[in-house]
Amino acid sequence: MNHKLYFFMLLIAVCGFALRFGDRDNRIVALICLAATSLTRLVIQPAITRYTGVEFGVMAVDVATFAGFVLVALDSKRFWPLWISGLQLTTLLAHLFRGIDADIIRRAYAFAAVFWSYPILLILLVGTWRADRRRRAA
Repeated sequence: MNHKLYFFMLLIAVCGFALRFGDRDNRIVALICLAATSLTRLVIQPAITRYTGVEFGVMAVDVATFAGFVLVALDSKRFWPLWISGLQLTTLLAHLFRGIDADIIRRAYAFAAVFWSYPILLILLVGTWRADRRRRAA
């Protein structure tokens, strides 16, 4: 199996869990993650030219995703949305650095642009699990 299939399986499992058992913040973040992944698939360049320059379509999706995460964090009583927002900001920095220095290796740019999706999903999973525990305890 390739890493894309693993990611999609993880995305569906974590977001499904968040939508089923999470509170309002968890559900909104799950929907943002699902929408961002879907939109990225629509705007990303063909494989032959992918990450050879700044991926402006992907960057636009990442900016919107960051804005969504920040709005959730500003309204939340929990701390985990701040972590997700911060990790999404590091993804935006990958686009910025590629724009500043075109000599950044294509593979390094691609890695930096997608790596933080995994910890974001992990934080969403833990945040949802804890929200479910709080709900059950109440």
